Formats: sequence, C-alpha cells, structure tokens
Amino acid sequence: MTIEIQPLSPDLILSYLDFFDNRAFSDDSPCGPCYCTSPSMDAASEAQMVSEFGDDIKGTLRNYAINLLIAGRIRGYLAFENDIPVGWCNSGDRDGYLAWIPEIAREVSLGKTISVLCFAIAPGYRGQGLSLALLERIIEDAKDKGYSAVEGYPRVQKDREPYDFNGPLRLYEKAGFMETARQADIVVMSKDLREYPTAFDQ
Repeated sequence: MTIEIQPLSPDLILSYLDFFDNRAFSDDSPCGPCYCTSPSMDAASEAQMVSEFGDDIKGTLRNYAINLLIAGRIRGYLAFENDIPVGWCNSGDRDGYLAWIPEIAREVSLGKTISVLCFAIAPGYRGQGLSLALLERIIEDAKDKGYSAVEGYPRVQKDREPYDFNGPLRLYEKAGFMETARQADIVVMSKDLREYPTAFDQ
C-alpha cells in the first residue's frame, strides 16, 4: 500500500468532500454523517447549524463544510492511495481553534503548538498504520514551521472504542508523545519539538 499525505489546500476541497461523501463512514459508522466542521466553529454557529438539520443532516453538514473550506477554516491532512482519499486528520495551530481544546491544555503549555483533534479513516484502511502516518507527517511539518510542540487529546477508555475519533492513547505513545496534563477522562499528550527542551512555559 502506497500512501501519500497532503495538507488540505483549496485544490483538495473536492477530494475532501469526496472522502466524507463516499468513504469515511461507508460502513455505517456511528460517527457519521460528519464533515469535521465542529472544531472550526464557535458554539453559536454550531447551534445554528444543528437547528437547520431537519430531515437532511448530511446535506446541512456538507453545506456548512463547503463554506468553511472556502474560507480556509478547516485545517488538516488528507491521506491518498492512488489519488483516492482514504484518511483525514483535523490538525492546525492550537490558537486558531475556537472549541475542542481542553482548558487544561492551554494552562500547561510547551509554547507555540499544533493540535491534533480528529482522525477519520476509511473502512478497509483502519488498523494499517494510517493514523500514525498522518501523525508523523504533522510532526514533521510542525518542526519545519518552527512549532514548539504537537498535542493530542485522547480519551481514557475502559473498553476498546472502535470509533475513537480523537485517536487512542497508544497511538500518541507510539509516536513518542508524553502525558503533560489530564482533565477528567481527557489526557493531554504532547510531543516536545524544541531542540533544547526546558520546563513547561507557564
């Protein structure tokens, strides 16, 4: 399997929509329908979107996603096999997110940070290391852009969760992340990218 990972750009909007239209939840996953709009919205905008669901939840989500994509407000990476989108990770500068960042993460900081919020992998590609490949590309790009850290926010699960969109704790451990904070069942996992790490910035 040859996978190519690309940061989301205006040229990939149709691929993004194709992934969520046709592949991401084609196995009737309970996480669908979804177009990964919520991390890019404030509470009032999300409430407005929900009020418009009616009988066409997927269509409403898609329309909001198109507007957010055109505005450049959805950020992340798409994974392709033979030009077909098969995976997605919502990831970007932590300060650019209006929601989904645990408050404790902002209190205990390593500096300028990239957040990893959500993974979606197409059926048939799950369990093959695609999430790890996406995470490694995010780390590589964050280093190149001068970020101090990459963070993820997995949940502590008593039982294995087959649709863990935050990414499981073990994924971050495998990529060399360390726990830096915990809030209820959410663990802040951080990878320090600084050449000479110092104590946490307060």
